[in-house]
Amino acid sequence: MKSLVNRIALPLVGLFLGMSITLHAQTRSLKISKRYLNLPVSQSEKRGTMRLSFPHTPDQSFQIRLSDQPEYWVFQDVSALQGKTITIHYEGNAQGLSKIYQDDRIAGQDSLYQEKNRPQYHFTSRRGWINDPNGMIFYESEYHLFYQHNPYEREWENMSWGHAVSKDMVHWQELPTALSPDPMGTMFSGSTVIDYENTAGFNKSNVPAMIAFFTVFTPEKQVQCMAYSLDKGRTWTKYHQNPLIDSKAKWNSQDTRDPRVFWYKPSRHWVMVLNERDGHSIYTSANLKQWTFESHITGFWECPDLFELPIDGDTSNTKWVMYGASTTYMIGSFDGKTFTPESGKHSYTHGTIYAAQTFANMPERAPRRIQIGWGRVQQPKMPFNGMMLLPTELQLRSTRNGPRLFSVPVKEAAPLFTPAGQWTSLSQEEANQQLKSVHSLDQFRLKTTLKLSHATSAGISLFGQKILDYDLNSTLLNGAFYSPEDMTSMEITADIFVDRTSIEVFVNGGHYSFSLERKPLPGNLDGLQFWGNRVEVKDLKYYAVKSIWK
Repeated sequence: MKSLVNRIALPLVGLFLGMSITLHAQTRSLKISKRYLNLPVSQSEKRGTMRLSFPHTPDQSFQIRLSDQPEYWVFQDVSALQGKTITIHYEGNAQGLSKIYQDDRIAGQDSLYQEKNRPQYHFTSRRGWINDPNGMIFYESEYHLFYQHNPYEREWENMSWGHAVSKDMVHWQELPTALSPDPMGTMFSGSTVIDYENTAGFNKSNVPAMIAFFTVFTPEKQVQCMAYSLDKGRTWTKYHQNPLIDSKAKWNSQDTRDPRVFWYKPSRHWVMVLNERDGHSIYTSANLKQWTFESHITGFWECPDLFELPIDGDTSNTKWVMYGASTTYMIGSFDGKTFTPESGKHSYTHGTIYAAQTFANMPERAPRRIQIGWGRVQQPKMPFNGMMLLPTELQLRSTRNGPRLFSVPVKEAAPLFTPAGQWTSLSQEEANQQLKSVHSLDQFRLKTTLKLSHATSAGISLFGQKILDYDLNSTLLNGAFYSPEDMTSMEITADIFVDRTSIEVFVNGGHYSFSLERKPLPGNLDGLQFWGNRVEVKDLKYYAVKSIWK
């Protein structure tokens, strides 16, 4: 940061949308009277460092492509600073400073959630980039979704924890950023717990602390830290003795990240599963502050998860699942310190999904293991980027090869879909004729069972893009190996969810799934079509979709 003494002052003092301002070459002071600062951004600008100086509060710094000719606007919530004067310092193209303005609405509020490429039934942030889901937890009738977030641009940078809450995992309310970068570094992925027994000592007035565990990233190392909240995740206090774990020297690697913490009831201790170099390590703790290394298993990369599931719903017959970011998993046993694999590595899904995480602290009266994954999907020309895929319930079911993970959309999503067409026993040509009458191909759901007459590839396309491509001869499903439970079956059942920029397909009752970025072929006007060699469509259901956004 250059010294203000060396800057050339531009003595302009005046009123700007109800604000008192003083403008300098790279500095601007504002007296806060509104809820938001609206910041102009253009991808054509180089990134510069912006520093916000607050009274009696540590400065906040981040990277932003500030521009006086913005492509879109992002925002900073300054509602807690009403009546106070802040100073904005910017090391970059300073011309955009004059465009910053205050308002009680974010720029573009009138078109929010109605933008051309805004997914209509998947979570996206109002502005900025999102990737890995973090800290997913259920607490006092709210589902909390934290996520890797850049609030200031549609590309990756400034890693923070964004935050949204929901009553049903379908309709979401975005809240202010939960964890922002600090002098230690940026906020990478992690998890949250509720410390009902006050093992860490943060509880107050019988209010149990929600405690977040996260990786702090710098170019030199990645360390594990924690923060706690006593108001259901709305505000956070970072632990003053962070970091908790600094294991770079142990592994001769800076790839030590993504702590997944949970309570292991049989031994009454906390467990942390942590990605370290070539796999997942397991640590234990009595108080969430001091951690002891216990074991390590190789073969995974990033964003670990470890959980127990009943087989076929039988709670007396359970197995543990060790999971990694790329959707591969092992099935085995866990004694609180060591995971022992018994089968794997397996995969139940592929495509755009990455870094999926499951909700912690689910109700014991109706336990379910619900997962949400990051959809690596572009939202072209939008002021936001990335999305969350549908929440799905994970189940262990018996198969001819032993227990395997199945994944099905949560029942809470069902009310979004209204039946708008149903047919049975159709030829390929008859089915395609019926699909010409459907109401919308912008966002919809399609359920079908088709029977192949030959072993050659067949399926469904949408504006020329093959959204279901089943090659029985090569045993491939949209390019990935897939063998159905009935190895000689010529049938395949698909439940297809299409949103404005994404496609998710669940095959044969959740036996396998995949996700795609929606990419219609240029100039193709064919809409929805079955294709292949004399395909028989045994049943076909089309559903219209309600938007989750008000």
